[in-house]
Amino acid sequence: MNYRRLGKTNLMVSEIGFGGEWLERHNYEECRAMIDRADELGINILDCWMSEPNVRTNIGKALAGRRERWYIQGHIGSTWQNGQYVRSRDVNLCREAFGDLLNRLQTDYIDLGMIHFVDQEEDWDAAMNGPYISYVKDLKAAGRIRHIGMSTHNPVIAKKAAESGIVEMILFSINPAFDLLPPTDNIDDYFAEEYADGPGGIDPARVELYKLCEQNDVGITVMKPYAGGRLFDAARSPFGVALTPVQCIHYCLTRPAVAAVMAGYDTPEHVEEAAAYETAADEKRDYASVLAKAPRHTFGQGACTYCGHCKPCPANIDIAMVNKYYDLAVMQDEVPAAVREHYFALAHHAGECVGCKACETRCPFGVEIAGRMKKAAKLFEGTC
Repeated sequence: MNYRRLGKTNLMVSEIGFGGEWLERHNYEECRAMIDRADELGINILDCWMSEPNVRTNIGKALAGRRERWYIQGHIGSTWQNGQYVRSRDVNLCREAFGDLLNRLQTDYIDLGMIHFVDQEEDWDAAMNGPYISYVKDLKAAGRIRHIGMSTHNPVIAKKAAESGIVEMILFSINPAFDLLPPTDNIDDYFAEEYADGPGGIDPARVELYKLCEQNDVGITVMKPYAGGRLFDAARSPFGVALTPVQCIHYCLTRPAVAAVMAGYDTPEHVEEAAAYETAADEKRDYASVLAKAPRHTFGQGACTYCGHCKPCPANIDIAMVNKYYDLAVMQDEVPAAVREHYFALAHHAGECVGCKACETRCPFGVEIAGRMKKAAKLFEGTC
């Protein structure tokens, strides 16, 4: 298992995470079997947004004796009222629900205290300008949460979070299908049977969000990486082709700022399918060729998606990383010091490009890579 730094939290989390939502369908023995297998495979981050008491109890029992090996995303504002889940910003209800979470998970702290499910502007204002955010800050000051996060499906809200100076990491919905869509505060829009025709490519708001998070050192954990399973079915996929779990995971992990993909599991075998990403060959990970050849809603041409399909480079340049740092740098009037430092930490730089353009023959999206290498060399190294 590979581990990535989750932004400014400095937590080293497994690339493959554990999205706990589907555990609500299972009894304790089944939950334990999945968590056991995840633990064996090196998975160390779990999201528990669910307020249903039994699933919290089952997770707590399954983690007993190994709590210190796991990072938990626990949500503040997910409450259980009259036998059902209710999202709330009422501090008294949130306090009761959070206390229940600690008790049932058999712990006295949560690693990532998540401002729960903010998709609308008015909810952002309500959450961030009242007693709710004061309560969240008090939890952190008391050590009940170690870091403040937020969950959202809306890139407009995620951008606000990344710029807030309060939110240290974001749980955000990412997959190739969702990335085509413009910002919306209605999650149902993402699961429409068909998407309207558009210009193609990743929506600009999402491109900006991923780069902004990278720039501000706000780490991302990913929810809904499989789009509820629709990407596994060519008939239901907006692309008209099927992707595999490994391809979906690789897509997510090639977005800037992403540290972990919180896949959902129904069986230990599902855990193994996700963890198989770690040993998968490049051709098994390759989502780019599939999307570029898809009969519907293909990605736009000329934009780098950092997929790595351009490898190998005869000069051993990590082309995808050079492109990423170049894109981050040109967002600002001046190259940020951190971006410059990361660029020069690469083993090989854009100025070493020999202009052979072999990479361009392999790029599914028609990126003029040699030209971008010249621009990056000029920007970072002062050469053309």
